[in-house]
Amino acid sequence: MNPDPEIRRLIDIMPASGRMLTKIISKPQQTTVIECPFPLPWFGDRSIYINFDLWRRLPRPQRDMLLLRTVCWLINIKWFKPDLYQSVVLAGLLGGVIEFAQADAVGVVVATGLSAIAGSQLWRSNRSSQSQLDADIDGIKIAQRRGYSDIESAQHLLAAIESVAQMEGRLSLNFTELIRSQNLRAIAGISSVGVPDGVKQE
Repeated sequence: MNPDPEIRRLIDIMPASGRMLTKIISKPQQTTVIECPFPLPWFGDRSIYINFDLWRRLPRPQRDMLLLRTVCWLINIKWFKPDLYQSVVLAGLLGGVIEFAQADAVGVVVATGLSAIAGSQLWRSNRSSQSQLDADIDGIKIAQRRGYSDIESAQHLLAAIESVAQMEGRLSLNFTELIRSQNLRAIAGISSVGVPDGVKQE
């Protein structure tokens, strides 16, 4: 597959925020179909690497859903947004600077420790199963604006997860893929059993 026309097509189906934040890169040497490194706060571009030799073996609806949910996962990771954890991290760092200026060693330890704990919680929430499930749901919502129904989108994404595992030579799905698959079955009406809230936070 010539990657250039497919890359242009994929960019066209992305949401506007995805076009601004993400970049699709052909990477034929990778053994996975699609891959994106976890975006760290100091990296500007959020790259999506695709092995187009494997990618072309997927039906177009599965390719669309894989791309849309990947873009949604990337744009949902926001390191600098006004919420509790970011506020605590900022307050802890600011407090640490003030305590350091006043030569208060205990104050520095407390303030930076508080900031580290909040930063750890922020890191975990961005990497939780819930963030993966949210990306699937957001991808399905965008797909509805591209002509797919919610049930079709869930079915295509579910099939894509299973197809990718087979193409990559994996004998079974990993833990996150199993959770996502169960959630997609519930959305598609294939199963009446959803994912327990406790599992979503892992």
